[in-house]
Amino acid sequence: MLAYRINNRSIKNRIYIPKYYDPELYAEIAALSDTHELLCLGDLVDKGVITVQTGHEIGKMAYGTGNIPFVRTSDITNWEIKTIPKQGVSEEIYRQYAEKEDVRAGDILFVRDGTYLIGTNCIITQLDIPMIYQSHILKFRINDKQRIDPYLLFICLNCSLVQRQIRNIQFTADIIDTLGNRYRELILPIPLNLQIRAELHSRVENAIETRIKYKAAVKQMPLLIERVLEFNSDGPFDKFFSQSIDKLLDEIIQDTTTLEFGEFSAYTINISRIRNRIFLPKYYDPSIQTMLDALSQTCTIHTVQKLLDDGIIELSTGDEIGKMAYGTGSIPFVRTSDFSNWEIKADAKQGVSEEIYRQYAEKEDVQAKDILIVRDGTYLVGTSCMITELDTQMLYCGGLIKIRVKKENIIDPYLLLGLLNSYIVKRQMRTKQFTRDVIDTLGQRFKEVFIPVPQSETLRKSIALRVREIVNNRITARSEMQNLSERIIT
Repeated sequence: MLAYRINNRSIKNRIYIPKYYDPELYAEIAALSDTHELLCLGDLVDKGVITVQTGHEIGKMAYGTGNIPFVRTSDITNWEIKTIPKQGVSEEIYRQYAEKEDVRAGDILFVRDGTYLIGTNCIITQLDIPMIYQSHILKFRINDKQRIDPYLLFICLNCSLVQRQIRNIQFTADIIDTLGNRYRELILPIPLNLQIRAELHSRVENAIETRIKYKAAVKQMPLLIERVLEFNSDGPFDKFFSQSIDKLLDEIIQDTTTLEFGEFSAYTINISRIRNRIFLPKYYDPSIQTMLDALSQTCTIHTVQKLLDDGIIELSTGDEIGKMAYGTGSIPFVRTSDFSNWEIKADAKQGVSEEIYRQYAEKEDVQAKDILIVRDGTYLVGTSCMITELDTQMLYCGGLIKIRVKKENIIDPYLLLGLLNSYIVKRQMRTKQFTRDVIDTLGQRFKEVFIPVPQSETLRKSIALRVREIVNNRITARSEMQNLSERIIT
């Protein structure tokens, strides 16, 4: 526990929160004055170097009216927007706000209101537009790039010195925390050395471009996998990866979770087909069976249960460790909201102590190439990610299913990740989810899902290779950005 004294004259704006005046933090900032330009964010705003704007609350009635993303605080993770934001709006609603919000590539979105998410930020890319964003998010636009480089501002906002400032100035407003206008007080340490600035700019730009390229692949993967399976050829992959980012933007579909639910249809079925007294129309969606029948010409259609019975995969679920364990340490306790775009958050919301980790580590047995998939939730049901070597020291919650491939000669883990992200599989999971208590779940119905595995060994290897390329390159670029965010203050 930090303890210190300050003079009464040092109290600002009647703020009596001890962490607000943390002398160690501000001593560290002052120590950089010989090697860094210490810029106050509020001064940059007042001088017109940076413009700050907030988004809008469009109302829940607008949710799900279309596929143009309405970006909320939870849709920003690992310094980017999720490929499939939870909520989408119609073209009509988008037009009501588009001119006012005026989102452009190069803008930075920054979470102002929330709790754990405060300070989370990302750079907007062409891949993210069109979109609108909510009022809990600030949009920074750099008007004078000679005064402050956008890429340096971006990694500066993510360095530990600035993130610690953010934690110290957030306060509780009603039922959530906020920065209010205190974001203006942030001190940004920008290196004085022009060579270091140029190096940081180049490396950050390259890392972001890599992330964008492979994020585009993640975003398009549901459709790409569908085409690959339909044509029984990896041609759609070759065409996609051979294009420049600019050309890809014309091809990328703007996606939200709405597309996973399919289109409305009306149909009749014989009562003899009713299973387990399930009377949900979506459960029997005939379009899914039609597509599976077509794919059966070139694919072997396995249920998850069949893969289990044949010992090809094994399933397990995590543990609910209790809220008293939250915040006891830095080992990630991964929950359903802690991954997106096929990867785990670099900063999972909750951490546990080494002692608590040891209680569950052997039982949960997390290994590289395991796949996590969301079983319990609503919009997040069916979301999946690949565990990498960087993620193995972790625990995961009971709302997640861990899939481990036991016979990689039959189905490669990366191939399985790709297939789990095809529309035909994701739509099945949407038809299987049901409400239990206050949230939706797949329950045991996940085992009913059909997985179309290409009969061609060459095609199976090609899909696995592409998915592995996406996962590994994105993780490498993410690690580079993490390192650079600390390099800016050394």
